[in-house]
Amino acid sequence: MVPLINNSTNLCTDYAMSLLKTFVSYTSTTLKRFIFTAALIVSAVTFGVVIIVVSWVYLLEAKQRALKDSSVVAEQIQADMARRIGHSDTGCSLEHQLDNYRMLFPRLEICLRPTPQGKAPDKVRSRTETETVATGKPSHHLTTTRFDHAFPIKAQTSCLRCHTDVNNGQLLGVLVIREDVTLLRNSLLDRAMLAFILLLPIPLVMAWLVSRFVNRHLGDAISQLNRKVHSVTTVSDLTQLSEELESEGETLKFGELEAIYGEFGSLVARIRDVAVGREMLEFEIKVLERFIITSEAIRDWKERVSYLLSEVNKVMPAYALFCIFQIEDESYDIEVFWSAPPSETTRRTMEAIIRQQASAEKLHSQMEPAVVVVHNITNDAAALLELKHDEIQMATKSLYLDTPQIGGVVGIGVQSQVVTDPVRSLVINSILTTLLNVIGSIKAIYKYTRDLEYYATRDPLTNLFNQRVFWELLGYEVGRSERHGQSFGVLVIDLDNFKHINDTHGHLVGDKYLVMIADTLHGCLRLGDILARYGGDEFAIILPDADQSQVHMVAERIREAMETMTLVTADGTKIRGTASIGYAISPEHAKSPKDLFLFADNMTYKAKTQGKNCIIAPTNDDVVEVFQKSSEMSKVLLHALEEKLIVPYFQPIVSSDGTQVVCNEVLCRVIVGDQVIPASEFIEIAEKLSVVSRLDTILMEKVFALAEAHGYDGYLFVNLSPKSLIVKEFVPSVINLANRYRIAHDKVVFEITERETVKNMTLLEQFVQNLKLEGFKFAIDDFGSGFSSFQYIRRLPIDFVKIEGLFVRNMLNDPKDMAFVKTLSVLAREFGIKTIAEYIENEALLQAVHGMGIDLVQGYHTGRPQSVLVPSGPRHGQGQS
Repeated sequence: MVPLINNSTNLCTDYAMSLLKTFVSYTSTTLKRFIFTAALIVSAVTFGVVIIVVSWVYLLEAKQRALKDSSVVAEQIQADMARRIGHSDTGCSLEHQLDNYRMLFPRLEICLRPTPQGKAPDKVRSRTETETVATGKPSHHLTTTRFDHAFPIKAQTSCLRCHTDVNNGQLLGVLVIREDVTLLRNSLLDRAMLAFILLLPIPLVMAWLVSRFVNRHLGDAISQLNRKVHSVTTVSDLTQLSEELESEGETLKFGELEAIYGEFGSLVARIRDVAVGREMLEFEIKVLERFIITSEAIRDWKERVSYLLSEVNKVMPAYALFCIFQIEDESYDIEVFWSAPPSETTRRTMEAIIRQQASAEKLHSQMEPAVVVVHNITNDAAALLELKHDEIQMATKSLYLDTPQIGGVVGIGVQSQVVTDPVRSLVINSILTTLLNVIGSIKAIYKYTRDLEYYATRDPLTNLFNQRVFWELLGYEVGRSERHGQSFGVLVIDLDNFKHINDTHGHLVGDKYLVMIADTLHGCLRLGDILARYGGDEFAIILPDADQSQVHMVAERIREAMETMTLVTADGTKIRGTASIGYAISPEHAKSPKDLFLFADNMTYKAKTQGKNCIIAPTNDDVVEVFQKSSEMSKVLLHALEEKLIVPYFQPIVSSDGTQVVCNEVLCRVIVGDQVIPASEFIEIAEKLSVVSRLDTILMEKVFALAEAHGYDGYLFVNLSPKSLIVKEFVPSVINLANRYRIAHDKVVFEITERETVKNMTLLEQFVQNLKLEGFKFAIDDFGSGFSSFQYIRRLPIDFVKIEGLFVRNMLNDPKDMAFVKTLSVLAREFGIKTIAEYIENEALLQAVHGMGIDLVQGYHTGRPQSVLVPSGPRHGQGQS
């Protein structure tokens, strides 16, 4: 029974849900239809329920009335029956009495069961009679057409005279009263239907009025919100929309609509805070694309700032940009960029505001009144710009760097409402950040470049020209003197006993001695003479437009000045110095720069052997002797090439932590009997004989063969002579050798130096690109020794740089060398190039360069040149020289 009830309940629930879904699907097309239909249904259902309840109450009242009437009739009949039985009335008189009641109450059917005497007994008993007979109590039963009442007739004392076979109180019969309720029911239904028909318009009208009221206010709110949403075309419109929603939400009729407006306004405010307009985003993309830092951007930065101001004015009104940058303690300049030509008053007002800003940012110049304010006009054809002090609203951003010491401020002048707009304020902040980064980077790069240019051409200790610049200037002077038919001299000065000074008094005293020597030499020269520190304790001088007598006079003046020079140490020791001086005259003794220096250097060596502190000029015999030495070396070199007596030596290049052998640099040697001649003694002669390409080819073949035989898989660094670049067969030869000995192309690194190559940059670029396409790698040797090295990393796809060893070796004793090594390391790292520190001669240097983040190291401390190829991988004998 229970499962049957549950199934019926589930069926009813499913049917109700189905009806609900049908209703929702019908009314979900519009909110107005849903509200009207829902109101109509609710009103109709309510009305129907009221009608049913009223009808039920009425029917119940009718039932109670019928019951009351029937009970009264039954009591009267029973009373009459008792009275008549007491007077010995017969059953006929009882029947007659019942007829009287029937006539009195025609709507009632009255009968007595069992029937009185003389009547046929009833064969069928109703349910009401049965219950009364069974219980002896009155019973009532209502059917669809009639109302049955049964009352028990029990024997009394007066009844026992006639009914001798019954006892007192025993049931004698049942009085049945039936009432036909068909007319009553029909009348009730007719009245209910009439009332329903008459009152039906009321719920319809109420539903219409309610839905109209709700729909009108709801529709107005939705339409208003729809119009406001469609009015948003830029991110800036979100601010106004948020404010309008907040104010208008308070005037709505319904609290739910107020809540919706409030929450929607909050959503708009959050979107406004995180959103960036399309035009703003496109603008920022254009700015970023335009301000990629390149050499052109560094050169044309003012034009790019003017372009930025023009682009800013396309998305918001801005009348000026300005920037102030100060490098270290130098004076600063103020650059102002105007969108239109300003009036003189506007210029003075802007200058005063900017100077106040500079003072607030603690940018001070020792020449404050002389600070230059440069005005740049973006659009000269625009109308004159006239602004008052209170109309100039400035937004600024500042930058301060410790290394290098750079401070700066950039600002933009806009209208006041632009600054208060959060979206445009965000864009202004982005503009200033971009401008600050770009100009700050340009200024930092400018300082780095200026320092690099200086230290690339100067000796950091004495501030004299370095060896690289000396060779460039010597080559220039050779060409100039030839064109003008003039002679000039080259002096080579080697200090006497300088090693003894260093060993006795220390390197600090030795450095002071070198500085004093440089000042002394400089005081002996004319304006226009060129003084350079060639290296160590050796100086070189170029004397333009001078003959031998004039050159000798200058050399004598230098020797005498050095004899009188005295350096007093901290402990009071006086150090005096002398020098051995040799010189050569062009074109008398030689015409090429290398030959000139060779002769002068040989004369200096001869002065050393003749007792020092003297001057030696080359004689004819000296000229013959030098040429003989050169001729002998030429024969030795040609014989070595013929017999392939060229042998490779290898110096390991290890990781900066000293644990791994990563590379091997290939060094060229020539075997002459039992002697091994280094490349420094024959490379210049090989270039003169134009056999460098053959030399390189033989060397690489032997190196590749050794690498294949030992299964070497590390990098091989191969030095290239500039003469190889002009040989067309060189590149195919390199590729064929690598393929023949199965050497991976990306494991071969060609080292290029600044020597002579800078004169053929186009040829060098083509050469490098050809080998780069084949997978070979490239390194710059002696990086930082000349400014052309920076042209290499800018124009060539360089993989490694080897930082000039002279800076590395002395960096622990000289802060300038330390700064230079750090700068070169940072610069290479920014270009994505691996760094190698040369001249690592002790553990302290190794630890220092490792702390700087330099990748690889090379020097006697990590491995001397040797004839054996050092395997790549973990390094054995760490820390040994």
